Amino acid sequence: MYRIILIGFTLIFGPLAVLSIQKTKYLQILTAVFRCMAFTLMISIALKMLATDGARGQPVAINFYGIPSLFGACVYSFMCHHSLPSLLEPLRSKSMVAKILSYDYIVICTFYIVLAMTGIFAFEHVEDLYTLNFLPNRVGHNSFSSTLFVVIDYFLSLFPVFTLSTSFPLIAITLKNNLQTLFLDMSRYDSYSLFIRLLFPLLAIVPPFCVTYFTENLSTLVAFTGSYAGVGIQYVIPVFLVYFSRKTCSELLGSGIINHYQSPFQSNAWLALVSSWSVVSVFLVTINLFA
Repeated sequence: MYRIILIGFTLIFGPLAVLSIQKTKYLQILTAVFRCMAFTLMISIALKMLATDGARGQPVAINFYGIPSLFGACVYSFMCHHSLPSLLEPLRSKSMVAKILSYDYIVICTFYIVLAMTGIFAFEHVEDLYTLNFLPNRVGHNSFSSTLFVVIDYFLSLFPVFTLSTSFPLIAITLKNNLQTLFLDMSRYDSYSLFIRLLFPLLAIVPPFCVTYFTENLSTLVAFTGSYAGVGIQYVIPVFLVYFSRKTCSELLGSGIINHYQSPFQSNAWLALVSSWSVVSVFLVTINLFA
């Protein structure tokens, strides 16, 4: 049944990879609305459970053995960086970049902390996929027995399906565009054959389909992709991009140009620090997965 649903999902949402990001504007808006709604509902229900039944979870104050898995979860949070281009591009005045991004990450951090703190105390056991804690037969509160809250519980249970259905096409389109830019001369794109133009959407869809087809353990899949692929996307690739872009700008513009909006992290020491952090993250995650 899992594989049948996977094949159906790929056949329905896979063809959307041939589109462009501009044609999925309303899909992105819908994704943002679903995410904000789900976060708010999960926090509200957890707070209600704490107010009515008290704390069910009894987490220890400090667990040093959980540090390796913490690194894996932190690395996987790189998805919040995926929205940076869409935040920066509409800004007319780049002088407000630092302030706007600061507000954005403060909001993200607040959601993460509130969601985590309410969840670990409201539930005796927290599932790897947090929304599974809100299944109607697991919440089990009389105050949530009404039809409205049953609908809310089912919405939260299906929330990963909604977000995956909207984010998968966007990420596939992004990967397809990156592959095309890397291997094709985009100024001659219209002259390429139909096979060439369909090849890159297939390259963006088929590999993840194969991985998920032969993998049923969600926690293992999330740990592997979030840790190793996440380190490459969040740490390694940005370090190389920043280093070589600074080198190119220095060669083209010279050292006499002063950027009044330059980053406070302009020193190469920060690049070395991020690289060291990525090595430590991979080391600790590997211990957690295989030790």
